[in-house]
Amino acid sequence: MEKDTSSRFRGGAWIIIMKKIRNFCIIAHIDHGKSTLADRMLEQTKTVEERKMKEQILDGMELERERGITIKLQPVSMNFKEHQLNLIDTPGHVDFSYEVSRSLAAVETAILLVDASQCIQAQTLANLYLALEQDLQIIPVINKIDLPAANTQKCKKELIKLLGCSESDIILASGKTGQGVKDIMDAVIEKGEAPEMDENEKTRALIFDSKYDEYKGVVAYIRVFSGQIKKNDRIKMSFTKSVSEALETGIFTPSYHKTESLNIGEIGYLVTGFKDVADCRVGDTVSVGKEEVKPLEGYKEVKPMVFAGVFPREGNDLEKLREAMDKLKLNDAALVYEPERSDALGFGFRCGFLGLLHLEIFQERLKREYGLDLIVTIPSVAYQVIKKDNQEEIIRTPQKLPEPNHLEAIYEPWVKLDIITPQDFIGNIMSLAQEKRAVYKNIEYISSSSEDKRAILHYEIPLSSILTDFYDKIKSVSSGFASINYEYLDYRQADVVKMDILVAEEVVESLATIVYRDEAFKKGKEIVKILKETLPKQMFVLKLQASVGGKIIASERLSAMRKDVTAKLYGGDVTRKRKLLEKQKKGKKKMMQSGRGGVDIPDEALVKILKK
Repeated sequence: MEKDTSSRFRGGAWIIIMKKIRNFCIIAHIDHGKSTLADRMLEQTKTVEERKMKEQILDGMELERERGITIKLQPVSMNFKEHQLNLIDTPGHVDFSYEVSRSLAAVETAILLVDASQCIQAQTLANLYLALEQDLQIIPVINKIDLPAANTQKCKKELIKLLGCSESDIILASGKTGQGVKDIMDAVIEKGEAPEMDENEKTRALIFDSKYDEYKGVVAYIRVFSGQIKKNDRIKMSFTKSVSEALETGIFTPSYHKTESLNIGEIGYLVTGFKDVADCRVGDTVSVGKEEVKPLEGYKEVKPMVFAGVFPREGNDLEKLREAMDKLKLNDAALVYEPERSDALGFGFRCGFLGLLHLEIFQERLKREYGLDLIVTIPSVAYQVIKKDNQEEIIRTPQKLPEPNHLEAIYEPWVKLDIITPQDFIGNIMSLAQEKRAVYKNIEYISSSSEDKRAILHYEIPLSSILTDFYDKIKSVSSGFASINYEYLDYRQADVVKMDILVAEEVVESLATIVYRDEAFKKGKEIVKILKETLPKQMFVLKLQASVGGKIIASERLSAMRKDVTAKLYGGDVTRKRKLLEKQKKGKKKMMQSGRGGVDIPDEALVKILKK
């Protein structure tokens, strides 16, 4: 046996323990300093040369740097005190929680990071529960202790109450100054669990992420649970049954660093040699040779919550869009899509997302990375429809909602919502929740200090109510102090109708929405008002209307662009002026008759309607 391993007899088999390897990830609420802390670890271990070092080095996407958020999980291997530390940096936003759950399945230890000025937030709790489900070793860390607003004592009390740990278990650190970073890595070695395997197990590795590389093809990010994968090995996927050859193996530093093999407990990459992106699926098990192996548990299938139509603005870009989405699917396992045809927009895809930020990032990536010009319809949730003949159907687009005379009932998805807030804002938040049709369940306090008491409000709420502006409004009514987390609950009956928007008396398919019957007038009025403010003027008067079941419920008019036809007149009888204005009027009337439906809706208008 190598010096880096030990073994023990357990459960009727010899278990090999890789003493010199630790696999861990950092979990936290958004903007609590995960990526900055990872930077300090890379500096401390000299994994990245000083000249190549930059802020948030693990946030490789330009989009991540611009927005200051982590979108993709990112693995990296470091050497510290003769140990190999494999870190996976994870996102913090609720829309990317699937990235977090995949990271947790590949490690044994999790660093729970808490901002000293904000303490425990909603996503801190959600990610902690995900880690506890995986039975991971939790190391609590309070970050940003150098901030003037830091309240470490309060954070310690909350962590002790939450985890049942002692005060000495909590590490104080600052990702900015580097204080406490060495203590965290020491704790990962001393308290973190080492990878284990049955001595007789065959080679099995879990694909926790994958990527399409222009030069290498399909690259799988893997965690080896047993055995060894070497270059030129025959590899097989358990789920897709695809067979290929390992063209290259290596670790992340954080760029690709080629190695001879990947051994038990290691996290690294595998160049699969697959040409088709569908052959390599996240959550699949990689085995070596021809022998059948029992697949690893993998991941739960993610349930998309928000659906939107994505269409190329130019019809001949459809194939380019399909290829781009296939490659993005490889890199974004939570993305779900199927082909769709629209009478107005042509051929495209109906895509499922985990939330609005997920949709926004997806749209931006297609635009930047693949140069695609897209039309995206207003997002909606998936409704369950029961027809008169007892047929059941899932409706993901307003256009497919059957006529009212064919409908028996419509059911909408509800979610379990947790809001963490200081006591001062509980009243404001309760009013907002009530306005959004939320059902109050209970309240619990996570800190007992009288001057800064904080509580978790538990609600059940329709998903459509929190789809667009709910997050912004929560931040607004709580002065930025509250945070939210939600998860799918069930389907419940709803009184909803389809609302069409007409521009120049033509239905604009991309603006159709499903709304509550009692809110239809208010929503319709809002949308036509936004269109009036954002649409460019045409040469004729534009009618902007909202209709439900063929009945107009809200209307606005956008006046025509007016050319001053009397500018050339320099005097004379007033009838000359009237004659020119009358001629212009007739021309506009003629134009209006032939100009219906020829109005382009700018992206700016769609974005404003979304935000509403």
